[in-house]
Amino acid sequence: MFQVRRRPVAEGAKGKAAGLAFQGRVGHHRFVPPRATIPHVLPYQGSKRLLAPAIAHYLRAAGRVERLYEPFCGSAAVTLHAAHHGLAQRYVLGDSLSAVVGLWRLVAESPDTVVEHYAGLHADQGPGGVGQFEVARERFNRDRDPRDFLWLCARCVKNAVRFGANGHFNQSADRRRSGTQPRRMADQIRAAGRLLRGRTEFRAGSWLDTLADAGPRDVAYLDPPYFGTSTGGDPRYHQGLDPAQLVEGLRALGRRGVRVVLSYDGRTGDRVYGDALPAELGLVRLEVDAGRSAQATLLGRSDRTVESLYVSQALHAAARGG
Repeated sequence: MFQVRRRPVAEGAKGKAAGLAFQGRVGHHRFVPPRATIPHVLPYQGSKRLLAPAIAHYLRAAGRVERLYEPFCGSAAVTLHAAHHGLAQRYVLGDSLSAVVGLWRLVAESPDTVVEHYAGLHADQGPGGVGQFEVARERFNRDRDPRDFLWLCARCVKNAVRFGANGHFNQSADRRRSGTQPRRMADQIRAAGRLLRGRTEFRAGSWLDTLADAGPRDVAYLDPPYFGTSTGGDPRYHQGLDPAQLVEGLRALGRRGVRVVLSYDGRTGDRVYGDALPAELGLVRLEVDAGRSAQATLLGRSDRTVESLYVSQALHAAARGG
């Protein structure tokens, strides 16, 4: 059972427990993850795996959820957590990067093909794994095989997925490790497949297209790229998102009565990513300590990331018991 403990977050807290500290208008909370292990297939920088229990708090408060939508699904951390705990009747996974959606479809429908492909690449990588990584990267940029994408995510530097202006995956191999061991990866893939199979729909395309049929009995969890890291000379991501489009899309969802939980702007150290969303959207803004920044780690720093979590007023009121 998911627990909420009301207590101040200790200054200088370290590690995973600190990463789950949650601060907002309802006071200071520490969200304690359940003992059960949630499958973790796709190692993705920016994954919400550690924050999923805090996000799931609002899904529980929603009562009966017909469909949970995750249109920027990436590692699908929130969907997997919700499916493990039975927080929705059905799930919709979407992403503008078709390889991500294709991978989750294979995990659900043909997990052994993913397991075998990964094991073969792991066995053939050779000293340092760099040569095989580059072969897989070139093949992925040509063919867009979702199974190659999993390997690239597992083996690239700090699991930090990066795309160039030409749309090609351009991150380098991490020379310090060889990637998740095949047996462990196989267990994760098959466990995730069992959670998704028969109750998940997969949609490759824009977030608005993925949410086109969402209604008042559904909840949408949105995790778009930060504006500050998806534009400019180093956009990092496959596709950015214009803030004006996000705001207009949120307005449309509000008019349709779709309940929303959104991770968006935030800060790492002294750097702020994006402006706060307009108050007229009617979303309650909270702050979540997301733990040590993976990007800062790459640069040899120990900055912590604090993310904003925006919650529909109905979900926020239900979570508070009123």
